Amino acid sequence: MPSEAMARQLDYHTLRAIFTRFRAHEPEPKGELEHVNAYTLVVAVALSAQATDAGVNKATRALFKIADTPEKMLDLGEEGLIEHIKTIGLYRNKARNVIKMSRILVEDYGGEVPSSRAALQSLPGVGRKTANVVLNMWFHYPAQAVDTHIFRVGNRTGIAAGKDVDAVERAIEDNIPVAFLQHAHHWLILHGRYVCKARKPVCPNCIIRDLCPFEEKTL
Repeated sequence: MPSEAMARQLDYHTLRAIFTRFRAHEPEPKGELEHVNAYTLVVAVALSAQATDAGVNKATRALFKIADTPEKMLDLGEEGLIEHIKTIGLYRNKARNVIKMSRILVEDYGGEVPSSRAALQSLPGVGRKTANVVLNMWFHYPAQAVDTHIFRVGNRTGIAAGKDVDAVERAIEDNIPVAFLQHAHHWLILHGRYVCKARKPVCPNCIIRDLCPFEEKTL
């Protein structure tokens, strides 16, 4: 996770104003990884590590048409899976983990994706961020999946200040009003991806510009 200078944690009223604007602008923000069920969501998120959502979607569109359950993925096999995802970085290791994960889901969970963070994180290739994405997007639990974008936006703006991803996750959960927690990580990801960019933030287009303390705002 890259470093980012930390702004002071914003107060409750400022946070409420920020997320009220986010919600007005995009009432139902969606993740950009394509999936058809809980299993394909887990696979897609696991494949997205060190890869773009667009690149993963391009690889999985054909894959999920023939392997949308752990049973079908096992039938496809590791080499068959590799043929579909070889355009994605670290594809061999990811294919190995997806096959191992699929076998565990079949043998230990009846082919179903578990709904607890601990169970999800016990699966090969599934870390805390992946588990939180699945808990949030599929099971509608207000888990916060902190990626590079959220880490940058959280610290740059003071929305969720923290020296590492765990601290930023806690800052979101502890400081952002509960009414906004379900969609908080999607609003922050999309804001970081399209507006509050790493090298050249598009500050003139920012809907929270007047509430943001970032000292290096672009004109």
